[in-house]
Amino acid sequence: VFEDAHLIVIDKPAGLVVHPAAGNWTGTLVNALIAHCGDSLSGIGGVKRPGIVHRIDKETSGLMVVAKTDAAHHALALQFADHGRTGALERRYEAIVWGAPHPHRGTIDARIERKPQQRQKMAVLSEGGKEAITHYEVKQVFGSANESKASNVICQLETGRTHQIRVHMAHIGHPLVGDPVYGPGFRTKAQTLPEQARLAVEKLDRQALHASHLGFEHPESGEIMTFDSPLPEDIAQIVKSLS
Repeated sequence: VFEDAHLIVIDKPAGLVVHPAAGNWTGTLVNALIAHCGDSLSGIGGVKRPGIVHRIDKETSGLMVVAKTDAAHHALALQFADHGRTGALERRYEAIVWGAPHPHRGTIDARIERKPQQRQKMAVLSEGGKEAITHYEVKQVFGSANESKASNVICQLETGRTHQIRVHMAHIGHPLVGDPVYGPGFRTKAQTLPEQARLAVEKLDRQALHASHLGFEHPESGEIMTFDSPLPEDIAQIVKSLS
């Protein structure tokens, strides 16, 4: 999407792992970045995560910024650690969730930690855990006046916990469409949708979550940079069919 001597902004497709780990040593975003940027990227922010200042889940699509120098990495990392509380950083995600949250605009403030018996899964805990805050706003509701089948929701992060939006939306009873981890009990809801929408949902092989907006202060020039990414085809098709 954008590149200069200090950073690169990419629109990550769903299915692409950000950095190498067990089971995914090759074919990751980091592998691609090193191939694209060359040795200049190696070691920035650590050899295993060169240039990475934030990440998005493998099956989530959308905008990411990656540092190309140590100075840029440091400056961007500070912005992401602040989560836009005092600076220019903005991260907005677009999601399709089951039902429609009420009220249509609100804040979810619920601490998150890994489940003790299922370490790959996060959960809202009544005690302990890490602070997690998500602001949401319903953009569009799908369904009849009597029953909201699903809704298009904009989420803005004030913290950056693993699976935060997925966990928080499930916590308030509106898990993401297609989420196999936090919304498996909602699969039967697809059968209640109109045929075109049902087929679009069944075709989706991931959670309906897209990092649609990214804003930050350029680490060198100080310029406020903003980027927007439209919904990818698989999620856009669900919105179209539900509309």
